[in-house]
Amino acid sequence: MNKIARFIKESRRSAGLTQEEFAIRSGLGIRFIRELEQGKETVRMDKVNMALGMFGMEAVPGKKDRD
Repeated sequence: MNKIARFIKESRRSAGLTQEEFAIRSGLGIRFIRELEQGKETVRMDKVNMALGMFGMEAVPGKKDRD
């Protein structure tokens, strides 16, 4: 699982939200949330940033880790 997927899933759970509740609050679709948390490699960055924005974060360019 990639870092963003792990962060979203852990943060959502810590906030006590189901995927459905998180989707409604973030304005994103449940399918997108599921795919994001599963680490789908091809997702829209604007939507990723909407999800991250729920926790005061955003995706920015950085050096690629070798996981």
